[in-house]
Amino acid sequence: MTRLPKSRVAAIQAAPVFLDLDATVDKACALIAEAAGNGAQLVAFPEVFLPGYPYWNWLMSPVKGSAWFEKLWHASVEIPGKHVDKLCKAAREHNCIVVIGANERDPKKVGTLYNTNIIIGDDGTLLGRHRKLVPTWAEKLTWTGGDGSSLKVYDTKVGPLGTLACGENTNTLARFALLSEGELVHVANYIALPVAPADYDMAQAIRIRAAAHSFEGKLFTLVSCSAVSEEIIEAMSAVDPDARELMSRPSSAFTGIIDPAGNVIGDPLIDEEGIVYADIDLGKCVAPKQMHDIIGGYNRFDIFDLKVDRSPREPAAFDDGAVAVSGAQAPGEGEE
Repeated sequence: MTRLPKSRVAAIQAAPVFLDLDATVDKACALIAEAAGNGAQLVAFPEVFLPGYPYWNWLMSPVKGSAWFEKLWHASVEIPGKHVDKLCKAAREHNCIVVIGANERDPKKVGTLYNTNIIIGDDGTLLGRHRKLVPTWAEKLTWTGGDGSSLKVYDTKVGPLGTLACGENTNTLARFALLSEGELVHVANYIALPVAPADYDMAQAIRIRAAAHSFEGKLFTLVSCSAVSEEIIEAMSAVDPDARELMSRPSSAFTGIIDPAGNVIGDPLIDEEGIVYADIDLGKCVAPKQMHDIIGGYNRFDIFDLKVDRSPREPAAFDDGAVAVSGAQAPGEGEE
């Protein structure tokens, strides 16, 4: 009989040490130790936890925000690099899988930033990274989009694991691509966005999106959302007098764990920092598939045909093939 794993998992709701990469990595390592100490085999962190979200994009003009963009670029992560090595060491020491959001800079493309989820195995191996496919709205001022090469599901001790960042959890085709690869555990990480339109309940919107993916795919979703600290509010208030009122709006963050029926399990968090724990049993993903198996019998692949291009995209393709030299002797010529 096939035995699907049972695991204790943890979702972090926390604020970074704003734009301080070293201090935020230290905070992440401490949270990994705490969660693993409470039995967690998988620890999920918020979107771009390292080292924070570009709230200035929503609060000021692109010209004024440019100086903040430069600060963020200098404080961002390189993969591989010493900061990722430190996180890998923490995962290995505490024997837990880690998914953590980061601002990633590309050393070959100065000034280019990606919104990236880093996936680390319980043995400290860097399993992979997912770059957010399409930055949302004002985020386009900061991040460039990733490509299909990072739409992957990883084989881990807690089960087949996939991840998407924030708004791309509304991208039906991206989610379906992960389901098609056998995803049974999904990490959906977010930032607290109190600057959203006044009639938009961010916490509720996050919960709905997570429940939809869990229900449609018959899997478990870990939602990890950042919190807004007083430090972040003060930094943004220094450049925008209306920032404090906007950034203090409640119901801007939701962290919780969702089962295959779309139900919240464990005790979710709204706005406040903390860790959500739950015990998940992937055996509970089996029976619901008899009703809605959208990657199997509950679909019509004779009608629908999804193709996913997972080739990496580079700015240029270089052909360094040998150039023929005039008068050069071809192999075999002149031999008797």
